Amino acid sequence: MTTPIPGPVMVAAGCGGTGRELAAYSGPDGLDGLDFVTRSITLDARMGGPGPRVEEVPGGLVNAVGLPNPGLEHFLATELPWLVRAGVRVVVSIAGSTMGEYADLARRLSRAPGVAGLEVNVGAPDEVGVGLFEVREPYHSASVIAAVRREFPADRPVLAKLRPDVSRIVEGARSCHEAGATAVVIGNAVPAAFPDGRSGGLSGPAIAPVALRCVAEAHRALPDLPLIGCGGVHDLRSANAYLDAGATSVQVGTALLHDPTTVARLRADLSRSHQEM
Repeated sequence: MTTPIPGPVMVAAGCGGTGRELAAYSGPDGLDGLDFVTRSITLDARMGGPGPRVEEVPGGLVNAVGLPNPGLEHFLATELPWLVRAGVRVVVSIAGSTMGEYADLARRLSRAPGVAGLEVNVGAPDEVGVGLFEVREPYHSASVIAAVRREFPADRPVLAKLRPDVSRIVEGARSCHEAGATAVVIGNAVPAAFPDGRSGGLSGPAIAPVALRCVAEAHRALPDLPLIGCGGVHDLRSANAYLDAGATSVQVGTALLHDPTTVARLRADLSRSHQEM
């Protein structure tokens, strides 16, 4: 049995809010059929980091939002049911401070109606600073993926989200896939700093060349592994760059903060271009 891969266009984690914020910008069909990755959900609610949390820089954004979210129970009671009613294919991003927390999240989400898959955040730009499980080596990521995979149904996808680190991406992707990841998302924010020196993560077009190199390297070494490209996707050309490099799907993140119609336009453009082929 083949586990389905979301796509070809997905909303990247944390960039679509609760989904309600995108509904008015999603075209005539609304959110129906949209592959939507939620903000990263933790067991307990998180207020997030101190402000200012986001700053625009040439080519992208530096952020230190601190993974604000209402916690698992509140998410299951309010945000998930709304997304399901809207027809969204919900991929829940999860984050934890221990492997046990990741496993607990996976176990409880496996029983929640409407959860189409999980995205495991094992590539945050500053995991120690925000209190997440520290991922220093590929085997750390693989251990988390294995813990999640044991608790989540085999017929639903588990996506491993990794930073675009050219020197380690092949090893990291291989380790996560061997541990049970259905696909690997390449293009989390990369470690950066605000002008005042505070730690943050850089995202947007500025990281696209690096993320594209990582997708190409991973595809070359692991041609059978589904890859999802993320980083600077904002139009048909930027999406096709990832698809041509070997990705099977793309995620749209930072562009939505500038133009919330981006996903709707890109879905239509990709569908049109496929019909013309």
